[in-house]
Amino acid sequence: MAEGDTFVNAVIGAVATALLSGFVPLAPLLGGGIAGYLEGGERDDGVRVGLLSGVVGLAISLVFFVVVFVFLAAFLAFVPEALGVFGAVGLLVLVLGTVMTAAYFLGLSALGGWLGNYVKHDTTIGN
Repeated sequence: MAEGDTFVNAVIGAVATALLSGFVPLAPLLGGGIAGYLEGGERDDGVRVGLLSGVVGLAISLVFFVVVFVFLAAFLAFVPEALGVFGAVGLLVLVLGTVMTAAYFLGLSALGGWLGNYVKHDTTIGN
């Protein structure tokens, strides 16, 4: 967890995002901020580790998404009449939801990394 240990700092930020996302709004911002604060270095280092934290957090969320998707697919296999309701509109919602979730995780995590780096170097909080 030393300053500049990018992958470890990103994983710590992603774990914080995963733990906080159930009950804290904008959790990727906090996870990226933690990663950016721990990373130190320049502003672009904070953004990079925040973005990497978002990628890891998104991968964790993807695992949960796949589990839910498998249960939904199993439901549709047993109740074929529901396929008409969930067909094209369901696919559209799935695609748009995936894009928006990726933008949410990656954008807020990168911003959090920048803010965490800012707090560490340019405020009295980090000293």
